[in-house]
Amino acid sequence: MMNIIRAQRDESVMIQNKFHITREETLEYLTFPKLSKISGISHLFTTRMGGVSKGIYGSMNLSFSRGDDRSAVLENYHRIAKVLSTDVEHIVCSDQTHTVNIRYVSMEDAGKGVTVSKDYSDVDGLITDVPGLCLATFYADCVPLYFVDPVKKVIGLAHSGWRGTVERMGEHMVNTMKERFGCEPADLIVAIGPSICQSCYEISEEVANRFKEGFWKDKEVLLPGKEPGKYQLDLWKANEEVLISSGILPQNMDVTDVCTCCNSDYLFSHRASHGQRGNLAAFLMLRKS
Repeated sequence: MMNIIRAQRDESVMIQNKFHITREETLEYLTFPKLSKISGISHLFTTRMGGVSKGIYGSMNLSFSRGDDRSAVLENYHRIAKVLSTDVEHIVCSDQTHTVNIRYVSMEDAGKGVTVSKDYSDVDGLITDVPGLCLATFYADCVPLYFVDPVKKVIGLAHSGWRGTVERMGEHMVNTMKERFGCEPADLIVAIGPSICQSCYEISEEVANRFKEGFWKDKEVLLPGKEPGKYQLDLWKANEEVLISSGILPQNMDVTDVCTCCNSDYLFSHRASHGQRGNLAAFLMLRKS
């Protein structure tokens, strides 16, 4: 299993796992301790290891839209489905455009984005209460957010780059789960997944100013950059602040210790690769009883 660079925290959060595709081929993926303890839930975050894509997409690319061979991407989905004990016909995908739009998905949406075309667009968050339906969202430096309500049996996945973060995607997810299903924020188990870390994420003064206003005024999520007019943004802390303010209990949250940019041989990173890359994916499913 590949060694990865981890953030300096009191303890490691992300767990590395192996799944043997064949005797010679091994798929590697990441999981969260708190989510793994919840009965009836399957989840993972992909790495680059264990797929069939070639070149800049090597090897576990899960994007059909970046120029990779479609048959290779579909085989990659089949492999992930095996890990999750499901099939590609039960996966439903987001359509990410850096919004805070959230879609409830049902079994009528099964396969959309993999085996059938999506009939929706501009969706960065997915929620469901349907067992057997596997949610999928996509990444190459932005933040994956996982939500599980073990009481109401509801799950959600959301994509949160700097735009989604400044608009508080996590809060939108919590509120949507409350409004649609009656979820109590204190019951939710939440995970903040691998993304670019603060040391690697330099932003412009224009973006930084968005994090100096309103909700963000007193949040310590920025450090001075390496040159004038630049700043370093902590997306992990920024999303954690949003979730705590939304009623998520700190003890019910796992925050990643793995940076995509620091580990670009293991995880796709848009910044490290200058855009020459595939996509990672987050998967979350309520298992059928």
